[in-house]
Amino acid sequence: MGTQIAPMLAVSDGRAAIAFYKAAFGGTVLWELDGAVAGLEIDGAPFFLAEEAPEYGTRGPASAGFTTVRIELFVDDPVAVHRKALAAGAREHSPVREHEHETKGPRPIRRMLQGAVLDPFGHLWLIGKFLE
Repeated sequence: MGTQIAPMLAVSDGRAAIAFYKAAFGGTVLWELDGAVAGLEIDGAPFFLAEEAPEYGTRGPASAGFTTVRIELFVDDPVAVHRKALAAGAREHSPVREHEHETKGPRPIRRMLQGAVLDPFGHLWLIGKFLE
């Protein structure tokens, strides 16, 4: 199986978050504990959500007033997914546009098509794909 990383997103309302991720990104529920905690996947990429638990130091970005993580979602059609997320209730952070992405390594400059949305729980999703 190898190593995998799967984020657990803190949300204010688990059931609403499940509904949003299904509608916005085509998420599939893998398991659910009374809506408060759930495992989902988007096209095979797993992630989890849990309702905020301030007693354990867990608050979502909407409650905290900021986010420290950007979630990168790579898809075949960023324009369609961006639109679908907005229709499901996300707020536009940046429109989908083509830009160059400078990196270190064998391919120092890569072109991307990418936009971003804030989900209703304050999580920042960058939706894009590499063009070359």
